[in-house]
This record gives sequence, structure tokens and C-alpha cells, in this order.
Amino acid sequence: MPKVKKPKGGGVGEKSSGSGSVALADQILQTDTIRARNRVKSRDQRPESDDTYVDERLSRKILQQARIQQEELQTEYGLVPERKKAAPVTVLGPGSGDADSDEEWPALGASVSAATEAECDAEVIVDPEDEKAIEMFMNKNPPMRRTLADIIMEKITEKQTEVGTVMSEVSGRPMPQLDPRIIEVYRGVGKVLSKYRSGKLPKAFKIIPALSNWEQVLYLTEPESWSAAAMYQATRIFSSNLKERMAQRFYNLVLLPRVRDDIAEYKRLNFHLYSALKKALFKPGAWFKGILIPLCESGTCTLREAIIIGSILTKCSIPVLHSSAAMLKLAEMEYNGANSIFLRLLLDKKYALPFRVLDALVAHFLSFRNEKRVLPVLWHQSLLTLAQRYKADLASEQKTALQELLKLQTHPHISAEIRRELQNSESRDIEVGLPVTVEMD
Repeated sequence: MPKVKKPKGGGVGEKSSGSGSVALADQILQTDTIRARNRVKSRDQRPESDDTYVDERLSRKILQQARIQQEELQTEYGLVPERKKAAPVTVLGPGSGDADSDEEWPALGASVSAATEAECDAEVIVDPEDEKAIEMFMNKNPPMRRTLADIIMEKITEKQTEVGTVMSEVSGRPMPQLDPRIIEVYRGVGKVLSKYRSGKLPKAFKIIPALSNWEQVLYLTEPESWSAAAMYQATRIFSSNLKERMAQRFYNLVLLPRVRDDIAEYKRLNFHLYSALKKALFKPGAWFKGILIPLCESGTCTLREAIIIGSILTKCSIPVLHSSAAMLKLAEMEYNGANSIFLRLLLDKKYALPFRVLDALVAHFLSFRNEKRVLPVLWHQSLLTLAQRYKADLASEQKTALQELLKLQTHPHISAEIRRELQNSESRDIEVGLPVTVEMD
């Protein structure tokens, strides 16, 4: 009988204590058994002192580079590092300064808006002769300017009287007034807005555009006491959430009086108020009807106001239909000097204007044939702009009439240039001759 051979080596099925073999089922069970290990996750072994803060050496380098960039921007754009130094002066530019003396701009944030701040801190210098010439065309007896509170309260009183009368006739009792708790809340919102500089606005203020009596609630916040930064935030909210007609009322009753008061007091416009005027162009129709047209119709628009507000027209894109309607309105209203500035700026945008607007502009200039007063240089400049931009869109009769006008209203340097533009251009009523082709049978 042959001898049984022992397995070589210590295989999986070999016992450590003896030489006997292990069954296959036991081998499978031993192989698949999960052995417990005392493993500790790596995240639990992190030291408590490990954090994500930047070390002192790297922070010093970051601050040093930021300071160098700030100094370079100040040198490039003419910024002054100290608030006590005089602001740079520019001629006939959009001026807007910081009217709030207690407001400090962040040092490290200057690199983001350095160019904008340099432009807004510039003061506008107007030519005294042009200013006197424009004052000759201003309204000598302007209507008494009412305060914002008077205008809003008059509107609210009229609406309350009308609605209250109807409610009394229907229900036999007067219309209920605002809840005292609502009045107290919005009085507090007004105090917050009077000291607002940055950050979030109260939620009670953000819901005002959704209210049916938003004018009455807005009056409770005392808009005339808002800070310039609060006025900008309010303009963003109202221009986005109000309809065009309601936004027009906000621009006319709240934003425009504040802008005119700021220019009259500081001889320039606050940076936040200037930004508010630009943001208000989100609704161009409301902007023209609520700001530009009422400003010209008042008859008291100064040269400085026209230059500052007109600079917004050159920086923002405006649809041609809104600009055409505004030019048509400016051409038809009574001339007061500021019309020439706005017309020249709109003409420089090189729109494809309808013939109706061009005809109204030509009629506007031809109405000065019998003017005995000396016209300002701005009037001649706007006529030159019309001749340069739209000389090919004018009829031959209109060009002839304008050339006759130049004999009555002349300028030693500009009139000759206008005449040259009108003479060396084609007219819209002259058809280009084309060769005639005769077909042979």
C-alpha cells in the first residue's frame, strides 16, 4: 500500500498546530472572514492648530502690492491720497463730488473704482460768458418751486379726498387711515436711510413698490433726508420694480429735486447721485419724461446742471425711439439755452433719425431768424452738429433756408464751417442719375 504524501509548505488549508488538512468549506470561510482593524481616519489625526489663515509674511506682501497698485492708480488718474487736498479741476466735464464729509472710501477698494471716483471728484468749470448768455433765455418769473413734501402731500391729499368721498358715499363711513404701527415702522426706516452708507436695506423698504399707496408710504420715510447712497439704492429698486409711469413720478418728485439741490449747493454732483441718474436710464422713457423734459420746461436749468446731466447721455446707450421723441419735444418747446446742450449731445450719438424729427430740428433753428438777442455759442455748436451729422438727410430747400439764417445769426468761426458743410453735400430730394438702358427688339 503506497504511503500518503504530506502537503508541502504552509498553504491556506494547513493548520499551524498539526499536519492534518482542512476541508474546502472551512478554507472558504477562513478566506472571506473580515478581520477587524483598529484603523483611524486621517481627518481625525489633524492637529487642532491647523487652519486656513494666511501667514503674516504673505499678508504683508499682499498689503504691500495693494498699496503699490493704489499709488500707481492715483498717479495715473490724478487722485489725491488725502481727502483734505483740493480736487482736480476739469473743464466742461461731468462733475460729481462727495457731499458727505463723514464718508470714507476704503483704501484697498480704490483699485476697483479708481477711474470712476476720479471723474466724479472733478469739479465743473463753466464759461462765465456762456452762463450769462444762457441766463438771458431763462424764465424771468419762474413758478415757485415747491418742496418734495409739498408735492407728495398734495398728490396724496387729492387721492385721499377723492377715494374717501366715494367710500363714504358707499359705506357711510370715512376711509381708514394707515395703521399707527405701519407709520412707526416706516418712520424708523427713514431714520435708517438718513444714515445709510452701505449694506443691506430694510425689508420694509423693498416692498414699497408693490404697495398700491406707495407714494404715501414713501413720504413717511422722508426722502429729502436720505443719504446719497440710500438714494442710489432706492433708484435701483424703484426703476426695476415700478412701471414706467410710476417710475417717472419717482424720478420727477424724488430724484430730480435732490440732484438739483446737490448741484446748487456743492457746484458738482455727488458720486452716488450721479450713479443714480445713470441707473435710472434703465427705463429711458421715464427718464426723459421725469428728468430731462421737466428740467428744460422749468426754464431755470443752469449751464452746470445741463453739462452734468447731459454727460450721462454720452455714456449710456439709449434706444433711438426714445431719443427721437425727446429731440422732437426739445425742438418744439420754448428755447431756454439748455436745449442746445441736450440737442447737440443727442445729435452726436449719430442715430438714424426719422425725417419728421429732422424737419422739426430745422424748424427749431429757423425760428431764430427774428431773434434780436445774442445767441450763445452752444446754439451755433448744436447747429454745426446737425449740419455735420445729417447734411445728406436735409432737403435742398432746408439747406437754402439755413444758409439764409447764417446771414442773420452769425458766429465768426462756426458759421463758415456750417456753410461749408451745407454746400458740399448732397440733398435727400435730389435723385442720383442712373444710365438709361434701351431694349432693342
